[in-house]
Amino acid sequence: EVQLQASGGGLVQAGGSLRLSCATSGFTFDDYRIAWFREAPGKDREGLSCISTRDGRSYTSDSVKGRFTISKASADTVDLQMSSLKPEDTAVYYCATGVHASTTARDFTNWGQGTLVTVSS
Repeated sequence: EVQLQASGGGLVQAGGSLRLSCATSGFTFDDYRIAWFREAPGKDREGLSCISTRDGRSYTSDSVKGRFTISKASADTVDLQMSSLKPEDTAVYYCATGVHASTTARDFTNWGQGTLVTVSS
């Protein structure tokens, strides 16, 4: 059974940093892409960054490029390092796995439960 567990969310002041982790199990890690998304209240789910765990190639959305960095942290974990956080980054953050190099939600078939990030001004 494919499982993803997102963690690391919390309350942080504007300008601060957080590192989110996505722990995975139940599939061959290097055969898939792992992506991070977020969903703010009243907004559509937004794709942030995607990484190929086999070769480390990644893509990051322009909306967070330069502030958010995706990385393969271990044999079964992908992290999202977030810095210079802004109040508008407040959202539930999700990780997902799929076969495409994409940040489009419909391309991903398995999702973690989400972790809440709140950025105070």
